[in-house]
Amino acid sequence: MIKILVVDDQILVRAGLAALLRADPGLDVVGEAATGEEAVDQAAATRPDVILMDIRMPGMNGVAATERILSAESDHRPRVLILTTFDLDKYVYDALRIGASGFLLKDTPPQRLIAAIHTVASGDMLFAPSVTRRLIETYTSRRDPLLLSPALHLLTTREVEVLKLVGRALSNAEIATRLRVSEATVKTHLNRTMAKLNLTSRAQIVALAYESGLITPGREDSPHTRGWTPTERRTPAG
Repeated sequence: MIKILVVDDQILVRAGLAALLRADPGLDVVGEAATGEEAVDQAAATRPDVILMDIRMPGMNGVAATERILSAESDHRPRVLILTTFDLDKYVYDALRIGASGFLLKDTPPQRLIAAIHTVASGDMLFAPSVTRRLIETYTSRRDPLLLSPALHLLTTREVEVLKLVGRALSNAEIATRLRVSEATVKTHLNRTMAKLNLTSRAQIVALAYESGLITPGREDSPHTRGWTPTERRTPAG
């Protein structure tokens, strides 16, 4: 059973979402919140697995609430699925950087919303296609070259390969197939990468991959993009 917290300042939207989710036998709505402040309190009290977070709210918005929730010292870290009216809300990238697990438009069909909750609850990310497209357009429209993060030099060649594939929103299973290794090996490389870069979610990896210029939308980049050389030139076995 996946525990859900629904956050939206519009009572009809919030009530509609809660009623929809309660009708699914695999979901349990453990709380509702109308503000960012209430979301922070409810998250601590109910310990949901997934939070449906409205991004635009008066007072503390969804980004600020998400940051407070995900930065709290707790042994339970919920997944946050952002709901937005626009396909490139000005807050979307900020939410991605602080660890949101995905973004959906509020006009998403009910069954797709339920599927999205199951996806992020399992640890994967999910983006509405239009949100992904607009994010890519934003990065490719920048005039100045993006600088690589110095921390990337800490990674091995294989860790860079895994990071780039996560950045392209591939699941662990898809990465394992692409690299011809086990999912356990992918998880090991991913955990080491996140530890070295001080990241806490796959969403932050996506943000870093695009922000640093490590991957370029529309093509497969080599590990030596823009003159960057990893600490280990030979790909380790597995």
